[in-house]
Amino acid sequence: MIQMKTIKDAPVKGKRVLVRVDFNVPIQEGKVTDDARVRAALPTIKYLVDGGAKTILMSHLGRPSGKGFEEKFSLRPVASVLAHLLDQPVVFATDTVGEDAKSKIAAEHDGDVVLLENLRFDPREKKNDPAFASALASLADIYVNDAFGTAHRSHASTVGVTQYLPSYAGFLLEKEVNTLSHMLEDSQRPFTAVLGGSKASDKIGAVDSLLDKADTILIGGGMCFTFLAAEGISIGKSLVEPDLVDQCKQMLEKATKLNKKLLLPTDVVVASKIAPDAQTETVPVQEIPDEQMGLDIGPQTQEIYAKEIANSQTVFWNGPMGVFEMKPFEAGTRAIAEAMAKTNATTIIGGGDSVAAVDKFGVEDKMTFISTGGGASMRLVEGKELPAVTPLLK
Repeated sequence: MIQMKTIKDAPVKGKRVLVRVDFNVPIQEGKVTDDARVRAALPTIKYLVDGGAKTILMSHLGRPSGKGFEEKFSLRPVASVLAHLLDQPVVFATDTVGEDAKSKIAAEHDGDVVLLENLRFDPREKKNDPAFASALASLADIYVNDAFGTAHRSHASTVGVTQYLPSYAGFLLEKEVNTLSHMLEDSQRPFTAVLGGSKASDKIGAVDSLLDKADTILIGGGMCFTFLAAEGISIGKSLVEPDLVDQCKQMLEKATKLNKKLLLPTDVVVASKIAPDAQTETVPVQEIPDEQMGLDIGPQTQEIYAKEIANSQTVFWNGPMGVFEMKPFEAGTRAIAEAMAKTNATTIIGGGDSVAAVDKFGVEDKMTFISTGGGASMRLVEGKELPAVTPLLK
């Protein structure tokens, strides 16, 4: 298990505590449409409030240009949502390290909460600029990182600031790292990983790493066609990454060598276009028409994969099985979500589109653990360093 300095090791009473949270939430017409990430940060925030800290929250939201304030990316709507969830006022600062932030933090009393404006309005945030990191650090006495979703980024608010302040992990970050580390090092077996999504290049590192850890890997989504191409199968107009074919071949060979199961679809749903009104057909993978593309796993594959999940004690899932946002291509992803909901196994959702899928199909409450960070969780699964976690290690 990864040993980190956590918030419980920090003397917080009467201290100004700067907390990196992940409030990158969807906002439409000035209203937060999904507050899951705000709620995920509540245990850390409440611990600080109850412990008498002066809490200063900072986050990014969306992808602003980095040239200053942009209304649609303002965190102001999040402040009112957080105030409602905490049942106490949340003071909103209209900048990050400017006069408004400084004056509002100076006016804080023990137990108060201030939320700073979007970090990415300042171009120095993503550059991990030392001057910006130092300015953020000057606002506080202690730093806490509770933003697992950005743990794979070397930014001023995630890495730079740790050079200037005593630094600790919040409860969410700690839980994410511990859950995923335990899965990789000490999971109950059989351990099955389900990997999907569009690109093999995004997941090939995870496949390589998981072949050493898991018993079975089930491949779906657009990435499966590069693996099928590696087996010499003609895939029509399906998505393929030609420069990854050799690597996929190596993964298939590695699975055989290690006596692990690396399963590919036996049938797929094909269409000539990606559209809600597309005419679809289900065909064996060896019979994909030249002018068609595979856009979901077929019913036979769904059944095979569901059986593997049912026979597992631990299941990790990252990436949809098809273009699940559209009804003609949602069945494969739905089948995985429902198979995971039915099992008594430990079920871990590795962030990203898989979270959207379990939400869409109404089974999120049936999962053991849902990660808040797709990119960060996959990097951890690949066995790579998380830049924002390294400074928090004991």
